[in-house]
Amino acid sequence: MKVLTQITISVFMLLLSLSFVAHAENMKKLGSMNVHYMAIGATFLTPEVAKAYGIERSRYNGLVNISVMDNSQKGKPAKQVSITGSARNLAGQNKTLEFVEVKEGNAIYYLGQVSYHNEETIQFDLTITDGNETHNLKFSQKFYVE
Repeated sequence: MKVLTQITISVFMLLLSLSFVAHAENMKKLGSMNVHYMAIGATFLTPEVAKAYGIERSRYNGLVNISVMDNSQKGKPAKQVSITGSARNLAGQNKTLEFVEVKEGNAIYYLGQVSYHNEETIQFDLTITDGNETHNLKFSQKFYVE
């Protein structure tokens, strides 16, 4: 369990540091939700971290990371939500995304995977609900094969 906690902390720190690489961290305020989001190439993860979370580490695989904070509460704690959505490339090919919820201490984040080709722009269209509110989040990310 201690190794998993260390891996989780490593993932969090890696994703936090990569948020500056991938156009800085993105955040949108949607009702009572502050939605933090980013998409990166899965090769940025170490093999240990990818294995711990069941993420396929590939030059052609991206990772979408979403975390939601409750901006209606003091301290803006993490908020448990349900996320559905799709990823579409500029050629119109569409893929349904599946997100896995990861909880570690007070942190909650959602990880999804998407495949891509070199210099491909992917448009993400997500629906986020907490049972009371439902919001849409749209963003795009250009991926590069390394």
